[in-house]
Amino acid sequence: MDSQTAVAPHSSQDPSTAGRLKPDSLGVLGILFFVLSAQAPLTGIAGAVPIAVVIGNGAGVPAAYLAAGVVILLFSIGFVAMGRHVVDAGAFYTYIGKGLGRSTGSGSAGVALFAYCAIQAAMYGLYGATVSGLVEHYADMRIAWWVWALVTMVVVQVLGAAGIEMGAKLLAVFVLAEFSILIAFAFVTFFKGGGPEGLGLADSFSPDAALQGAPGVALMFAVASMFGFEATAIYGEEAREPRKTVPRATYLSVAVVTGFFAFTSWMLVSAHGATQATAEAGKALESGDAAGWVFAPIAAEFGAWTGDVLPVLLATSLFAGILAFHNSANRYLFSLGREGLLPRGLTSLNRRHSPWAAGLVQTVIAVALVIPFALLAKDPVLTLFSWFSGVAVLAMMLLYFLTSVSVVVFFRRSRADTRPWNTLIAPVLGALGIAWAIWLIIENFTTLIGGDQATAVWLQLTVPAVLVLGLVVARVTRGRQTVTD
Repeated sequence: MDSQTAVAPHSSQDPSTAGRLKPDSLGVLGILFFVLSAQAPLTGIAGAVPIAVVIGNGAGVPAAYLAAGVVILLFSIGFVAMGRHVVDAGAFYTYIGKGLGRSTGSGSAGVALFAYCAIQAAMYGLYGATVSGLVEHYADMRIAWWVWALVTMVVVQVLGAAGIEMGAKLLAVFVLAEFSILIAFAFVTFFKGGGPEGLGLADSFSPDAALQGAPGVALMFAVASMFGFEATAIYGEEAREPRKTVPRATYLSVAVVTGFFAFTSWMLVSAHGATQATAEAGKALESGDAAGWVFAPIAAEFGAWTGDVLPVLLATSLFAGILAFHNSANRYLFSLGREGLLPRGLTSLNRRHSPWAAGLVQTVIAVALVIPFALLAKDPVLTLFSWFSGVAVLAMMLLYFLTSVSVVVFFRRSRADTRPWNTLIAPVLGALGIAWAIWLIIENFTTLIGGDQATAVWLQLTVPAVLVLGLVVARVTRGRQTVTD
């Protein structure tokens, strides 16, 4: 049988696993690597931190990452509590449906799918431009960015169909490479006592430092950098002992991501000097090479060889993120097919119990999102990457908010878990923090996408439009199912 041969949802070959993703495939570390891949650590540090320093709160940016981590942690407490009672590849929409009704849950499924596909398309833009630049620099060949994007889509589709274990192993290599060099730099700088002005603990974490400039803008970029941690629940069906593995992976992911971004950004500020960091980041942005603000101190610490390695690691960082979001999106498509909200053919599994049909549809979506930018000769970084990153973050924050509200409603009704901190206090605090973050994102959306106000408005409107479309599709589909029954 070919590896792409579909296994019917109710195949008699293996009743225990028919129509379900392969169980017992991932442990805590495997899920953690998928989360860290979605975070794309080097991309987040090199892309977001310099901008947050310049237009945010300067040397106080590390405190913004710490604050964002606290908000996400509060959200995670209710998220984990719900996850102990619901294990499904649909994660967000299943959770939201449990508390706020199936229609709202189904509408949110459209938003989740939109968010994952949008962020993946955005990463294809930056990835294509990065690889094109590397090939031109080292091989003296000029190949359009979209060619590399399309070739990589084929590779991602093959890897996605090869099974979740293969993806986890490959992502582990890429994530460890980029994570290691950044954290090594951070620790070396820390143990050397910091840069020219010392460690500058108060310069980055004191209340005055945290609140200087535009702290809301810095928090917005910090929250955006943590996009993807919720994937821990998406892999619940494929996890070993999901009711233990998923909570552990979620808390570990939030702790690692928060600690990594706060600590690394602090050491970068320290390496430049708290009083000079903002000016240096401004010069890097004006030159069109924001990553230089990050790469320069690393090269000064470890040698000029990092100047060749870091751009390559940026490309592999983006590839890892693309693969991680491909896996997240195709599991949403698979789950929606299983629910009957999308064609049942999306539940087709190959011999590795991978959702190959859903993966193929996700790849087609990626092509559809990327090709127009190539045909119109748009800059892949200034348009595709910037626009879709911003709208994906806004969509995901809406899902976080709806999930927090749903957790409170679900446990008030079911009384399945009566712990007030886990099911009421933390989710409410998380919802308030997320609502504030959404307001900041909307208020500064033009800055986030690097575009004009008209473009910003149209992009923001796509999120409620997708939610409404999802609600309509859900009602029509269920109406047909009722008539059929």
